[in-house]
Amino acid sequence: MKKGIHPENYRLVAFKDMSNGDVFITRSTANTKETLDVEGVEYPLIKLEISRTSHPFYTGKSKLVDTAGRIDKFKSKYAKFKK
Repeated sequence: MKKGIHPENYRLVAFKDMSNGDVFITRSTANTKETLDVEGVEYPLIKLEISRTSHPFYTGKSKLVDTAGRIDKFKSKYAKFKK
């Protein structure tokens, strides 16, 4: 590794998956003003929308989200090219 390019201020941080509530602790340099108490210890908190416990690739459960009929809109738009 190159010297002098890596941060020195690593600390333990709690990451919380907001979609399922899973919390895991790891080292990070990310800044945050929020904290979370985990087993009597207070950690800085980073909120995640998706993590390894909720991502379809890792869970094996595919999730199709159709927001405002986007799939139907796509199908109707490109139906004219279908043979």
